[in-house]
Amino acid sequence: MRQCKVLVNGTEAGLLCEEDRSHYTFRYLAGYAGRPVCLAMPVREATYESRYLFPYFANMLSEGANRKIQSQLLHIDEDDDFGILLATAQTDTIGAVTVKPI
Repeated sequence: MRQCKVLVNGTEAGLLCEEDRSHYTFRYLAGYAGRPVCLAMPVREATYESRYLFPYFANMLSEGANRKIQSQLLHIDEDDDFGILLATAQTDTIGAVTVKPI
C-alpha cells in the first residue's frame, strides 16, 4: 500500500491511498473544514473508494511524450499513475492541490 497527504492551499486536507492498482481510497482528515479537493469530492466523513485513480488526481498527470520522459527520468513505470503522481505533484501544480508522500 502506498499513501500520500493531500494538501489544499498548503493545508493538509486528506489521505490518498493506493491499496493496489485496482483499489484507491481518499478520505478527508477529521475536522477538516476547508475547501474540497474538487467539486466531485465534497468534504465528508465517509471514505471515497474507486477502482481507478480518482479523475481529479489522474488529471494532474502529464500525458504523451512528457509522461514518457518523466517516467524515464524518474525511473518509474509509465503505467504507474500513483508513482508518477507522488513524484511530480509535490510542489509545482496548476491548482491549489498538492500531494506529499508519507
